[in-house]
Amino acid sequence: MTLKEAKCGETVTVIKINGVGAIKRRIMDMGITKGTPVFVRRVAPLGDPVEVTVRGYELSLRKADAEMIAVE
Repeated sequence: MTLKEAKCGETVTVIKINGVGAIKRRIMDMGITKGTPVFVRRVAPLGDPVEVTVRGYELSLRKADAEMIAVE
């Protein structure tokens, strides 16, 4: 399952980041790393952006970036 598919109000754990190069580095710099719990706060009506809480702060991710984050 990816972060894009997670339901609103659900807490998931990051398994893997499927991006490469600068994209993967940017996601990791935002605090999303393997084993990190992520709470899905809101999803926009068209699915873009996804608002999450990571490590105590709120973060908005594009749908394309959320699709690269594998969660359980």
